[in-house]
Amino acid sequence: MAEQTHVLFVEDDDVIREATQLALERDGFAVTAMPDGLSGLEAFRARRPDIALLDVMVPGLDGVSLCRRIRDESTVPVIMLSARADSIDVVLGLEAGADDYVTKPFDGAVLVARIRAVLRRFGHAGGARAEADSAAVAGGVLTFGELEIDTEGMEVRRAGQPVALTPTEMRLLLEFSSAPGTVLSRDKLLERVWDYGWGGDTRVVDVHVQRLRAKIGQDRIETVRGFGYKLKA
Repeated sequence: MAEQTHVLFVEDDDVIREATQLALERDGFAVTAMPDGLSGLEAFRARRPDIALLDVMVPGLDGVSLCRRIRDESTVPVIMLSARADSIDVVLGLEAGADDYVTKPFDGAVLVARIRAVLRRFGHAGGARAEADSAAVAGGVLTFGELEIDTEGMEVRRAGQPVALTPTEMRLLLEFSSAPGTVLSRDKLLERVWDYGWGGDTRVVDVHVQRLRAKIGQDRIETVRGFGYKLKA
């Protein structure tokens, strides 16, 4: 029997926490549910889950701060839950290192679909590894100025120094490096990197591009106003 995917779920609302835990368990996930950020951090360190699902507004240690603490220690995928789609908390969560977010109230089936999409990107669900990704370029090291991308070893160096990327950032960079000089729209990046088969909030793309620029060089990825982004060859 395949090992269950372990979800850490941090939510202070008792009704939402219990109902969501039951829904996830019915879909085959193992769930550790915690009511506040501090207990969530302790559970993360003790259990090392496959994915963390964090509500933004939890007591003790808020979800954004918890995400930042997790990201300091691990590249485990993180999904934020926010009560308002237009909340600044969404951007703050993404900037803290979250890979995606879901707006509350959410449909259980949608939440499960988003969790599975993130896990596919990280090589969990179904046991598939990210090498099947169409963005992967076979063989060798790609070089763009001082930037080196080892597409087999999944390593990046800038001016000879290793660059630590999350799996989502790495997939985003692979998409750009597979077509240098080609403009990729936000919708296309959502489809290829975030596995969205439908339109999504492009803020997740913009924030991840900003994070990637900070690591590989601000001028390496160019904004093409009204169209998207491209990697400078």
